[in-house]
Amino acid sequence: MSGAATAETVIDAELTAVRPVARDINAYELRASDGRKLPPAAAGAHIDLHLANGLVRQYSLISPEPDPAAYVVAVKRDAQSRGGSRFIHESLRPGARLKISAPRNNFPLDERAPHTVLIAGGIGITPIWSMVQRLEALGRPWRLHYACRSRHDAAFRVELESRTSAGFHFDDEAGGKVLDVGAVVASAPSTAHLYCCGPAPMLAAFEAAAAGWPRAQVHVEYFTAKDAPATEGGFVIELRRSGRELVVPAGKTILETVRAAGIDAPSSCEAGICGTCETRVIAGIPDHRDQWLSEEERAANKTVMICCAGCTSERLVLDL
Repeated sequence: MSGAATAETVIDAELTAVRPVARDINAYELRASDGRKLPPAAAGAHIDLHLANGLVRQYSLISPEPDPAAYVVAVKRDAQSRGGSRFIHESLRPGARLKISAPRNNFPLDERAPHTVLIAGGIGITPIWSMVQRLEALGRPWRLHYACRSRHDAAFRVELESRTSAGFHFDDEAGGKVLDVGAVVASAPSTAHLYCCGPAPMLAAFEAAAAGWPRAQVHVEYFTAKDAPATEGGFVIELRRSGRELVVPAGKTILETVRAAGIDAPSSCEAGICGTCETRVIAGIPDHRDQWLSEEERAANKTVMICCAGCTSERLVLDL
C-alpha cells in the first residue's frame, strides 16, 4: 500500500467552487494556486486537506482523471465531527487557500476484473462513484448497490439514476430495513471483484458475507476506525534515530508518547486509516490496530501505524 505523501507532494491549492450534492453534503473543487495541472488521480484515490484549524483530513476524489486541472471531493457534515467536516462546511468558501496532498490510493480498482460489484453506504459513494466512471470509460461490466437512510442523503443520485446498472436502497422507503448486504454478495458472480465503502455496520456485514471469497477479490475502505487505538501501555519504545527510550504509559498511544517527548512524528487521521504515521519497525512485535496494512503486511511486522498500535513484546524498536 502507499505510504504518506512526502513534502514534495504537498500542493498549494485554491478552493474554486462549492456546490451541494445532497443533504449536508457539498462538493469542493480545488485547483493548484499556480494554475498548473495536478498529479493524476486513479479511481478510488483520496487526497489530504490541510485545514487552517491545524487538522489534516482525507477525502476521496469523486472522479478519475489522468491529467486533472482540478480535484473534487465531497464532504458530509458529520454531527460527531472532531473538527474536520464541520470546519470545511462552516469556513471554507471559494477563494480559500489551503495545502493538499497528491493523490494516494489504498482502495484501487482492479480494471481487469471480468465483473465488478460495488456496494456503497451514504458518503461511502465517493470512491465508488469514481469507480463507476472509470469502469464505464473502460467498457467493463459493473453493478452498483447504493444504500442511504433517505433519497435526500444520496449524493450523485441524479447522475446514477440514469444508469441501469445502479440500484438504490433507501431505509425510510423500506420500512426502516437496511440493505441486505449478504444477499448482494451471495448473488454476485463467483469471478466478480467486490468493493464496499460505507458505515461500520455495513462493512462488518460485507466482510462476514465475503469471508469465503478469495481475498484478492474482496476490497474494503474504512472511513472510521474498526478497532480502538491500543492504550494499554506498559512497554518500552526505543527510537533508534533519536537515541531515546520511552515508556508508553497506560492511557496513551505510541504517537502521543513520542510527541510528549518533543519528537516530531507525522500523523493525520489518528485512527489507523490513512497511513500517514506509518513507521518502520526494527525489532519487536506490534499489536496492529489499523485498516491500512494488509494481513500479510501485518504478519511481516516491518511497519506499524503508531497512532493506534500497541505492542505484544516488552520492547518495540522504531525507526524514529
